[in-house]
Amino acid sequence: MIIAIDGHSSCGKSSFAKRIASELGVLYIDSGAMYRAATLFCIEKGYFQSKILNSQKLIESLDDLQIEFRKVQESNEQKVFLNGDNVENRIRSLEVSSKVSEVSTIPELREKMVEIQRNYGRNTDVVMEGRDIGSVVFPNADIKIFLTACPEVRAQRRYDEIIQKGEKVDFDAVMNNLSHRDKIDQGRSASPLIQTEDSILLDNSNMTPEEQMIWFRNLLNKSQK
Repeated sequence: MIIAIDGHSSCGKSSFAKRIASELGVLYIDSGAMYRAATLFCIEKGYFQSKILNSQKLIESLDDLQIEFRKVQESNEQKVFLNGDNVENRIRSLEVSSKVSEVSTIPELREKMVEIQRNYGRNTDVVMEGRDIGSVVFPNADIKIFLTACPEVRAQRRYDEIIQKGEKVDFDAVMNNLSHRDKIDQGRSASPLIQTEDSILLDNSNMTPEEQMIWFRNLLNKSQK
């Protein structure tokens, strides 16, 4: 079984997908974390100059970019590793968030990521979330969900997440970042963020995590009849 969850940034895709995967006992893959790791790679390599990405340097170094998911012993949770290092916390910074959409527009990078993602879903049941899972990575997924929420709710969720980590951030900066990412994600030529005709829309602006799971269980039951 392959369950594809696409949607806007900061609408709770990761939390939703994790709960589904845990309940079903299947593999969970956060495709967005892969692009965040690639963005961190670009930042650390100095590929951003005056906030502009040198895409050619990234393309030339794709063979040096190794991204994988591993379970860590301390928490038994799956984390993203960049060239052997656990970067789960570092890829969630506002700096990475502000640059990830630009990195994600590079077709050569997307091609490499899609290959990795398809390999994960080739031999096992998987719940995968991102921007192009149902449209590009797994167009024949058994269940496709398009998750969204109103911009103010999404910004508040992202703001609270950053504050809880002890970082200082301005709410307007978070709101502007989300707006910027939406524009790039939906407007890029390579695998833009779209809701496919066969995906089910879920607006979780006013839903609790448990209400979302009740909604999913009903959807799963209907799909199995």
